Amino acid sequence: MLSELVKNSAPLPLNSKLLILGGGFSGQHIAALVRALGTHVLCSRRRLESHGANLAFDSSKKTLLPNQALEEVTHLLSCIPPDKNGEDPVLSTLGKQLKSKSLQWVGYLSTTGVYGDCNGAWVTELDTPQPKQQRSKRRLACEKAWQESGLPIQILRLPGIYGPGRSALETIKTSSNKMIDKPGQVFSRVHVDDIAGATVHLINLAAKGIWPKVINIADDLPSSNLEVMSFAAKLLGKSLPPVEPFDIAAKTMSPMALSFWQENRRVSNQMLCKELDYSLIHSNYQSGLKDCLVSSN
Repeated sequence: MLSELVKNSAPLPLNSKLLILGGGFSGQHIAALVRALGTHVLCSRRRLESHGANLAFDSSKKTLLPNQALEEVTHLLSCIPPDKNGEDPVLSTLGKQLKSKSLQWVGYLSTTGVYGDCNGAWVTELDTPQPKQQRSKRRLACEKAWQESGLPIQILRLPGIYGPGRSALETIKTSSNKMIDKPGQVFSRVHVDDIAGATVHLINLAAKGIWPKVINIADDLPSSNLEVMSFAAKLLGKSLPPVEPFDIAAKTMSPMALSFWQENRRVSNQMLCKELDYSLIHSNYQSGLKDCLVSSN
């Protein structure tokens, strides 16, 4: 919840101004927190009439931002995914414009998918990315482009994102599909509150010169899909849909759905939480789903 986030977050440095490119689910939560802490935030969407849009930026149109949009901006966060060719649309469109500004910090929301399949092992920021999925290869290419841009970049790698209105609760409420059981398979997750909280924490650390170039943002408890769905069903007082073994379910899965189940890893947050002293708002899916339930009432 925003009130809990504000209580646990420090304001950004004095005279900061944050521009968020791609103000979707995560971007809007980050913007809400930063505004509540007293910092000016601008959020872009493809269309100005979209929820939370302060300015329109459609990277597919290759148009620059109005100069006034970047006026006095000190911090930038890009939430915009790679284009179909694997290029970063922000850098290809706005790269020169951004480099002309005196930005203090630039963040890029990436994915822990760049680590590839690790057979359930823990992965840290020191592990060499070995993406197998094409979408993850595109993400890694964008990470490298940002790192080579000359901008003061920090890469934030995220696992599965959930939060109010977008969680296992909605799946249980609406799904008539069977649940899939794949023994040994786990997924890492992060509540959107902690994406926002960790982003603010990292910006403040960067102002003090503490600046790891890549950071994982994940909760403490990688878990199976069945565990999460079972807890969601319990919270709602509903029964789980029928359970189907993965080997059977895989025969009718779409390529995208199948790719979701082909990778197995546990994402470590030790750098964020132990070395950088960030305190998670939701350290596991139980806490996160309870918050989602309260937020939906």
